[in-house]
Amino acid sequence: MDFTRRQMMAAGAAMLVAGRVSAALPTVAVVRPDDEAYWASVAAQYDVTRDVIQLENGNWGMMARPVLAHYEMAVRRVNRDTSYYARRSLTPDLIAVRDRVATKMGVAPQEIAFTRNATEALKALIVGYNRLRPGDAVLHADLDYDSMQACLASLKHSRGVDLLSIALPEPATYQGLIDAYEAALKANPKVRLILLTHLSHRTGLVLPVREIVAMARARGVDAIVDAAHSWGQLDFRPADLDADFIGFNLHKWWGAPLGVGVIYIRKSKIDLIDPDSANSPPFAANSQARVHTGTVDFAAQLTVPAAPDFQDGIGDAARAARLSYLRNLWTETLRGTTGLEILTPADPRLHGCITSFRFAGRTSVQDNAAIAKRLLDEYRIFSVHRDGPARGACVRITPALFNSVSDIRALEKAIPKLLG
Repeated sequence: MDFTRRQMMAAGAAMLVAGRVSAALPTVAVVRPDDEAYWASVAAQYDVTRDVIQLENGNWGMMARPVLAHYEMAVRRVNRDTSYYARRSLTPDLIAVRDRVATKMGVAPQEIAFTRNATEALKALIVGYNRLRPGDAVLHADLDYDSMQACLASLKHSRGVDLLSIALPEPATYQGLIDAYEAALKANPKVRLILLTHLSHRTGLVLPVREIVAMARARGVDAIVDAAHSWGQLDFRPADLDADFIGFNLHKWWGAPLGVGVIYIRKSKIDLIDPDSANSPPFAANSQARVHTGTVDFAAQLTVPAAPDFQDGIGDAARAARLSYLRNLWTETLRGTTGLEILTPADPRLHGCITSFRFAGRTSVQDNAAIAKRLLDEYRIFSVHRDGPARGACVRITPALFNSVSDIRALEKAIPKLLG
């Protein structure tokens, strides 16, 4: 067979896989989050381990079978054709992938660029933000990601600014979160930049980002938004946040291969982020000039469209509703249990599926690592402890589309036993 025929056969095989998957998912006008027959058909597209009940899905997301098939095909092509492909056809293929993602996000293609993860995207935004002057201040909260807090701290030396931190209210309310940031900005008029985590990896708390961004903007303060966990877990388009600077992951809730993130910079604000020091002038007025990743896993990037293609078959609203439903099965059943603190409110505006808990008085990292260990050792439930919240460490529970109601019921029964 010649080269073109081999490619066509490989692509045809992938289409057959996708066709079988599509046929396996029933077509329904409205997917209910408690339609267990439908969600079992979705779960069947994930080859998840059966060694444990996997409720720690915040680290990264699993590729569904058709996405994995596409990735395997892309790996074979990149491995086989190497630079013959890379120097001739790779760039237009990656531009097409970028354009697909931009359309899904609701932004202009030139406003985004691929990174290896949200951390890399946010680092470029924080370190490259050039509006700061000595004596200015930057602000973050206790629930922000460790690496992003460290990036802000580095600005004290590189930009001569002061670093301020606040503890978000616990328990939180929608207006209370807005008020917390407004009070911090009122008390610290030298703040020029704030970091906002749309959905916290520590507790699952969702911030009213659009409202806080607007409030900060009115005060002359820019915001960098960490959306590593929110897009794909919640039902929204990034354009809805009305933020100027955002970092995303595609390998968490979209289920793309590991190693793909996205940086977003609003076109009108591009000059506020310095070009990456590894790039050479002249610098284009786009997001691509603000990052420099070197050689990456091209197959992972080429596979990206397969992930939203699969997820679009489910629907953004249906996916978010199912994830929230799985979360509510245990949180709202156990909420109010004496000695149990569920850290994310019941308000649907303030949570997705990630939610953490702690036992009253057991706030150390050691306490919560021990609770997570007992969940695994005694009940085969895999979770993870998290530290960082001002009021103490916690245990994080993160369901995914492959989890069943029985998985959540097992957790619901286990927690009171550990508490007792």
